[in-house]
Amino acid sequence: MKTYIRRRETNKELIIVFGGWGTDQNAFIPFCDENHDLILYYNYSADEPLILPETKTYDRVVMIAWSLGVWAAEYMFASMKLKPDLSIAINGTPVPADNRYGIPVDLFEGTLNRLTEAGMEKFNLRLFGNKSTLENNLDKVSKRSVNSFRDELRWMYNRIMEPNDQKYRWDIAFTSIADRIFPYENVTGYWSQRKETKIISMDLPHYPFFHWNSFSEMIDDLTARL
Repeated sequence: MKTYIRRRETNKELIIVFGGWGTDQNAFIPFCDENHDLILYYNYSADEPLILPETKTYDRVVMIAWSLGVWAAEYMFASMKLKPDLSIAINGTPVPADNRYGIPVDLFEGTLNRLTEAGMEKFNLRLFGNKSTLENNLDKVSKRSVNSFRDELRWMYNRIMEPNDQKYRWDIAFTSIADRIFPYENVTGYWSQRKETKIISMDLPHYPFFHWNSFSEMIDDLTARL
């Protein structure tokens, strides 16, 4: 697992991001601003202790998990010893390989077993929804190798298939209507059972962050809808 930390001495807000599979810091750095610190977890390929800054110095801690990062956040929650002030799950569920509440299992396993450069190009197209949106966001596409994608997905798949009764409280579940990775009906079907979680839907693709100029703007927009 990789960790990216961006800190400023005077910031009073910390945003913790659990990235999705196949991403790197390029997908998230463009949305940082000078008003918050950031800690990003991505490239999940080993059981490692989380590196966390001293959170007592912050007035607010917000956790954002995207795609398979929603599962990763719940999987690692026991070692976090952290209670964010706000938790947002974006286009993912804690059961990501599931015919009813996640990515259909045959599609998940097919991606794992037939992962190629061409396959990743198709994945990126589905990630952003269409060719024009992808071309406008090429700076946010991961620069990692196919082998690293494969190793990460294999590690995640093996642990996803293990029993896990952990249930983390999420304040907001954001779901994209035009999601081509996680079926919209599956994601909303899962979160509709979690009565403590507010579902917010918008007509965006699986990677929705470009809709906002920054994480701060996104958080303000979503919390205004609560």
